Amino acid sequence: MKTELVTTLKRQATKILAELHESHEPVLITEHGQPSAYLVDFKDFELMQSRMKILEGIARGERAILENRIYSQDEAKEKMNKWLK
Repeated sequence: MKTELVTTLKRQATKILAELHESHEPVLITEHGQPSAYLVDFKDFELMQSRMKILEGIARGERAILENRIYSQDEAKEKMNKWLK
């Protein structure tokens, strides 16, 4: 992963963005020697957000199973029919 100082980003933003769009490699931005932010390509960020939503749904399903909040297929159909009416 590429690392850049915040001052370098200020001076060379266009160049850094062009490299980012070409490589799709996130850039770690540092301030005073400490990590401050990541710079990521827009499309890559959107894809990560989409994947996070899927993973959160899977985690909710796993939690429901552990808490025994599950339905048979017939029960699920009945509940869905109530929503669809």
